[in-house]
Amino acid sequence: MIAILGTGKMGEALLSGLIRAGRPAAELAVVVRRPQRAKELREAYGVEVLTAIEAAEKADTLVIAVKPQDMGRMLDEIGGRVTPSQLVISIAAGITTSFIERRFPAEVPVVRVMSNTPALVDEAMSVISPGSHASEEHLEHTEELFAPLGSVIRIPEYQQDAATALSGSGPAYVFYLVEAMVDAGILLGMPRRTALEMVTQTVYGAATMLRDSGEHPVILRDAVTSPAGTTIAAIRELEKHGVRAAFLAAIEAARDRGRELGGA
Repeated sequence: MIAILGTGKMGEALLSGLIRAGRPAAELAVVVRRPQRAKELREAYGVEVLTAIEAAEKADTLVIAVKPQDMGRMLDEIGGRVTPSQLVISIAAGITTSFIERRFPAEVPVVRVMSNTPALVDEAMSVISPGSHASEEHLEHTEELFAPLGSVIRIPEYQQDAATALSGSGPAYVFYLVEAMVDAGILLGMPRRTALEMVTQTVYGAATMLRDSGEHPVILRDAVTSPAGTTIAAIRELEKHGVRAAFLAAIEAARDRGRELGGA
């Protein structure tokens, strides 16, 4: 059994992705605090709703999807009941595998995962890192769970906070950019709906080219940037206003906040 402890956006995205991938609802369970939320999940997915202690006693794999601030409390609740025969997967930003391992009396395998909200449309970027007791088999099992949600790669754990800043928070940066481009379209006289459709397809097309071509983004940008043309005029303004530097600072700030959450 796979038990998901906490079913916010990412927890429910994993649950729905596993079911879409053909995992039987009978093999899945969730742990939630609110009775209304439990009712919603039972009706939507047909899964069993357990207490945290029941999940720790029954499940082979425990996916802890609570907020980082709630991780300590959750681990205190289940710590004495988890054994080395189980796998614990954490998708809480900033929480290290060593923090989790210290809460268990035995050498429990832990894998840390950072995914993102495109999991809702099976286009997530998930990055995984093993704890000190996790084996190749545990990593392969984790990859199997998250593969239905999109792409999965392995990284050293010291890179997890950077991954949180880049891909974990990344969709928000893209939405922010889309919002700004749509506003620019309105400024230039476009109806909002038309501008949004144009920008959405442009972003989707550009991302698809980047993924499928294997080319460096500089090469692809160069192909659009004609001498003395419209694109280079726009790029000059972006550089003049420090957009590149702003992105560097923003992603660094996200990395630092992830570290703060882990420390808390």
